[in-house]
Amino acid sequence: DVFSSEDALVQAGGVTRGLAILESAGLIYQGTLEPPKGKIPEDWEPREQKLFRSTEFGDDVDRPVQKSDGSNTYFANDIAYHADKMARGFTQMIDVWGADHGGYVKRMQAAVKALAGNTQASLDVVLCQIVRVMKDGAPVRMSKRAGTFVELRDLIDEVGPDAVRFIMLMRKSDAQMEFDLNAAVAQTRDNPVFYVQYAHARARSVLRAAGEISGLADADLTSLTAPEELALIRKLIAWPRIVESAAEAREPHRIAFFLYELAGDFHALWNAGRDDAALRFLQADRPTETKARVALVSATAIVIRSGLAVLGVQPVEEMR
Repeated sequence: DVFSSEDALVQAGGVTRGLAILESAGLIYQGTLEPPKGKIPEDWEPREQKLFRSTEFGDDVDRPVQKSDGSNTYFANDIAYHADKMARGFTQMIDVWGADHGGYVKRMQAAVKALAGNTQASLDVVLCQIVRVMKDGAPVRMSKRAGTFVELRDLIDEVGPDAVRFIMLMRKSDAQMEFDLNAAVAQTRDNPVFYVQYAHARARSVLRAAGEISGLADADLTSLTAPEELALIRKLIAWPRIVESAAEAREPHRIAFFLYELAGDFHALWNAGRDDAALRFLQADRPTETKARVALVSATAIVIRSGLAVLGVQPVEEMR
């Protein structure tokens, strides 16, 4: 990771360079903003200042980059930050902001379009909603350092990084969320990371019990005809497209949901084998069917492990 210091960027002349790009394109001018819509503040007065022609790039009004006293606006610093990114060769930029900054998106995207000129540079902004932490049905304030809100480090200390990552990714970034501490440590399907990890651990236990079976990639799968087996196969086949669509839409929650549903299909097959001996994974007197089912279990473990790796969650070999 590379962390950029706003102060360092300003001190290094980044704002001057960023605004110079816009000025050279004739996109900076001295002007006076219209009064704000609705009730006008008592201290408002028309002041001439430097403005960026953001309306030429889809914004609602032109935006100030320098105040009447000559100091730069926050927007000017943000322009410099994105200009610096582009100068370092990054043309596809993604900003992650809180939902309360939604009104800032148009002006920043307008600035990036202006800075890009004839290049293919673009800015995508992902807005994230506030997460409420709950325990026993009531909001929780765990942080002794902050007092009024829960810090991520406190959440990780409480339930572990894997649970935090997986549960946080079980929702779209712009959706409201309640993080239930009780569910995050429960060993039930209400805890999605446990549910998926349990499926992987069960699959690995089958593979350990099966031992070395060669040629799983060439296994004859025609014996897999039970509804539970077919449902699992259909789910596994969808995996490549799920990864692709999640990346294209920048929606990692699709992977988390897929893994949860895949785990559900595998648990359903596991339970079917307990009720019907013909569906058990390992049967010494039926080597062809056993090989096919072991191949199916192996594929399930591989996909779960792959999906967890995408999310940054560690798979477990067995539940303790």
